[in-house]
Amino acid sequence: MMVKTNTSSLLYRTLLLTVYSAAFLNFHAVCDTTSSKHRPCQARAVNFEGWSAQEISNEWVTLTLVPQLGGRLMQVRFGPHSYLFVNPKYRGKYIPPTEANGNWFNYGGDKLWPLPEGTQDDQHWPGPVADVLDDGMYTFQILSTAPSCRVRLDGPGDARTGLQYSREITLGSDSPEIWFRAMMKNVSDHPIRWSMQSVTQYDTAASPGSGEYNAKFWAFTPVNPTSAYVDGYHFRLGLSGDPSVEVRNHMFRLHWSYFEREIWIDSTAGWLAVLDGSSQFAMIERFPHSAGAEYPGKASVIFYTNGQAVEFDKQGAPHLTPANPLEVPFYMEAEVNSPMIRLNVGDTYALDTNWFPARIADEITAVTQAGAVGRALTATWTDNGLLLAGSFGVFAPGDLIAFLLDAEGVQMATVTLQTVSPLDRVELAQTIKAPATVSRISVHLRDERGRDLGPLADATIAKGS
Repeated sequence: MMVKTNTSSLLYRTLLLTVYSAAFLNFHAVCDTTSSKHRPCQARAVNFEGWSAQEISNEWVTLTLVPQLGGRLMQVRFGPHSYLFVNPKYRGKYIPPTEANGNWFNYGGDKLWPLPEGTQDDQHWPGPVADVLDDGMYTFQILSTAPSCRVRLDGPGDARTGLQYSREITLGSDSPEIWFRAMMKNVSDHPIRWSMQSVTQYDTAASPGSGEYNAKFWAFTPVNPTSAYVDGYHFRLGLSGDPSVEVRNHMFRLHWSYFEREIWIDSTAGWLAVLDGSSQFAMIERFPHSAGAEYPGKASVIFYTNGQAVEFDKQGAPHLTPANPLEVPFYMEAEVNSPMIRLNVGDTYALDTNWFPARIADEITAVTQAGAVGRALTATWTDNGLLLAGSFGVFAPGDLIAFLLDAEGVQMATVTLQTVSPLDRVELAQTIKAPATVSRISVHLRDERGRDLGPLADATIAKGS
């Protein structure tokens, strides 16, 4: 959900409050832990890599926040797996913006930045740069610990852009789902116009300190069928024709390698995913898309990979820049952009997003309400019955339920397939008994309290050999 408030309109604010309250109550109804089988979420102060940090956690995930570093979410751990890049060069260090001398210190983690970038006028942010938006001191408060843990970080106002950033992060107890509300406020004395960007740096090293990158790291997002870009994406940095990038079955796919590139995608699907194919841990980020809205450079999603770059000498001959991965380790940025938003004095705009850690093998071909799809669901008649097959990652613990439908879409029967967990890859290869007139299968995820979380995958039944 995206929300903009206008202090000059009482009616608008009243309507907004009603919409926000309904959405917020609905979200927390989903996060209700009254009858949870899992331990309650927790919030506590910790020391993280030498920084004074705050931690919120449940049975599934641990989120580590460093308010001092621009309110950064420095790490997300799901089971044994840590997702985010933490720069060893600056581990435990802090250089205040007043002492940065115009430099940028890449601490890592996840943060908020403004768009568009540039130095040509005050309608562009000259970043990345050490300023109060990137690494100013944020305040931290715990808003609730039951039935879900919700925390808030508020940053200082930035005189150059006129922006003040705030973040609310919520974690329940029944699943690893992470809920974000990012807010930008006009604290200047004049109207301003910006896009807000969630910038997440994923660690793409093979292992900490190894000096080797992960050769099986991927990024995905569906391409826009009516894209403004010729290929469905645009290289802002890097070389067009890069073999690490392709569109297959309407899916943009980036195979990470140690080469600098920045790719803009005007995806309208409302999700992106990254996958560590070595460990088979994935993160799916879901976000709203506003049809017809103006996005910076038309891009709703940006992927940036660090590494060597092609430069040209005075004679126009190309060469690769030197690269020292021990000095600049391996990471990839997944960036989610809001539309361009005009903010009058005192106005606030909010962007709601959700992250879903999951386990999945090899690739991601689709994302549904209940999980991610690797190999698409197939349903085939055999001598022993109806064989269901596919590979998936689920967003919550529960049971997979197969809905058996006839040619008109009328439900004929349901079959419980198996119990699943977000921490486990779901490899479906199961034969079930089904009426001969069944035509289609829809597999849903039912959570531990019996709620249908929606479809995971659908398939039309094929004839056996």
